Amino acid sequence: MLLSRLSRPKALAVCAVPVVALLGVAVFAPLPFAVAEPGPTTNVLGDSKGKPVIEISGAPTRDTSGKLRMVTIVATGPDSDVSLGDVVDSWFRTDRAVMPRDAVYPTGNTSKEIEQHNLGEMKKSQDSATAAALGYLGKNPAEVKVNLQLGDVGGPSAGLFFSLGIVDKLDGNGSGGDLTGGRSIAGTGTITPDGTVGAVGGVSLKTQAAWRDGAKVFLVPKAECSDATAESPKGLRLIPVTTLKGAVTALNSLNTGKGTVPSC
Repeated sequence: MLLSRLSRPKALAVCAVPVVALLGVAVFAPLPFAVAEPGPTTNVLGDSKGKPVIEISGAPTRDTSGKLRMVTIVATGPDSDVSLGDVVDSWFRTDRAVMPRDAVYPTGNTSKEIEQHNLGEMKKSQDSATAAALGYLGKNPAEVKVNLQLGDVGGPSAGLFFSLGIVDKLDGNGSGGDLTGGRSIAGTGTITPDGTVGAVGGVSLKTQAAWRDGAKVFLVPKAECSDATAESPKGLRLIPVTTLKGAVTALNSLNTGKGTVPSC
């Protein structure tokens, strides 16, 4: 055999060649991961692309102050190649996260299919958010019409904040004031028609997006408290919630200084 006729140093060198070659291929070969980072935030009490995010007819609405910022993450597309170098670089950064591609894009194989799926999820989220908010306020859905739009943002994670925005525009804090107390409040969470708040994923990145855009308070699904605290910016107050009613109660307690405000 060739190795038996080589000195030890030369033999090691020969063995190292294929290892180095394999490492070189691994560095540049695409891997089944997606790299995510903090995305844009949108004030649901304001406008998006020149149109109100929340439009209500059939009931009187109120002017609001403060902001309710729904937050997003952005990830490499399903057709993007993520290499070992990208994974290693992102692994040591707090403003990026590496996730299995199937966890980010569980449905569809093309960007178009995934976009359609995410927009469908957003529409379901909007319907649930409207039902939850009107149910909480005791409003008749047949009389009060709500139109929600958020450009090309997809997914269900804005549900809680759509509901809070509807509540603030219709009822505020219930005593003539703003639900926000004039603050910039950010957060995330899915919502069901009965007002139950669910987990969303990517919370550690979303807290960074919230802080970057000026929020000092962040509402987080209670089940994701540990994820939220992992990379939460210092000074950002985390408030865990499980229901729309609980979120409203927590914000009112925060504004009045009465009652207990939960924390992660």
